[in-house]
Amino acid sequence: MRLIDRYLLRQLLGPTVLATAALTAVALLLTSLTQLEIIVSQRQSATIFLEVTLLALPQLVNMVEPIALFAAALVALNRLHVDQEIVVCFAGGMSRWRVISPALRLASAVAVIALFLNLWVQPAALRAMREVLFDVRTDLAATLVREGEFTEPAPGLTVYAQTIDNGGLIHNLFIHQTKNDGGATTYTAEQGRMTKIAGKPVLMMHKGSTQEFSKTGVLNYLSFDDYPFELTGFVNSTDLVHYKPSDRYLHELLFPDLTQDWERKNHKKLLAEGHARLSTPLYNLTFMCFALWAIIGGGFSRLGYGRRIALAWSIAAVIRILGFVVEAASESSVALNVLQYAVPLGGAAWALRGVFRQRVSRFIDIRRRPNATPPALGPARAA
Repeated sequence: MRLIDRYLLRQLLGPTVLATAALTAVALLLTSLTQLEIIVSQRQSATIFLEVTLLALPQLVNMVEPIALFAAALVALNRLHVDQEIVVCFAGGMSRWRVISPALRLASAVAVIALFLNLWVQPAALRAMREVLFDVRTDLAATLVREGEFTEPAPGLTVYAQTIDNGGLIHNLFIHQTKNDGGATTYTAEQGRMTKIAGKPVLMMHKGSTQEFSKTGVLNYLSFDDYPFELTGFVNSTDLVHYKPSDRYLHELLFPDLTQDWERKNHKKLLAEGHARLSTPLYNLTFMCFALWAIIGGGFSRLGYGRRIALAWSIAAVIRILGFVVEAASESSVALNVLQYAVPLGGAAWALRGVFRQRVSRFIDIRRRPNATPPALGPARAA
């Protein structure tokens, strides 16, 4: 790579990294706000909240990268063009393809990284996040006990706890259980904690008492220092983690196990997701081509290129929205999956046509005026 190619690439690389980091941070912040329920309602630790938020990072990077690449390319190319550095490149004999090749190489590298994230990193991260969320939903401490509330986690069972500290210690615990034979048992304890005994979930209560009413109306009272309340009957052991299409690897999407009922009913949706994984990195090239068209696709102007930039951004946004529409439509028709590739590639071809069109029009204009002579110069002044 020659010196000027490396210079142009450096001018594009810096803004791309900064724009990607800024947009990813904003998207991460918005995602974290939606995950606050994990801490507020499920009473999970900040570590779980941070883990869930960070596991969504690969998917967020893939979503914002084309926009970040487009914005960074506009900033860098606009500065180079306004400072007439690109004009100097043209004047030095560089072709348009040579001038735009560093930008296209950068977009191609970003597309390869996005493809790697799509095929391996994103499904691994989303699977881990799905498992964490499954553990949160099946967390007995969050399901059975809510601070300051009477809850009914199961028929015939009422639970109340005054406070729960950060270490999971439950204070002033009350449990009322109604039996099938008409009897009832009430447990009160100063403290309690979720634990496991012999691999089974148990609520260990400390310093409390139990009052049992039999169906004949007899009251049995017992005080205790430690009492294990078994929770095995309230755990649904049949629940399994279900991976959504976004959590699956490419071979699971393109070649689903049709012997499974869910895969057989949703095989078109899985195929659409698989082709989307392969085609979405192409939008990095498409958005870069539109940035090149917005800056280099017209004549030089010291007043800037606001109109062309707005037009390029509008068309690029329409193409991306059209891509989402095609992806959704592909879930009902397998033949439409080819459009998932045609939309970004067609947009990139149209933008590159605009980049090279000005050169062709100038060539035609010169050919139409073969006898044109340059304007006469005025008389030279004496030094």
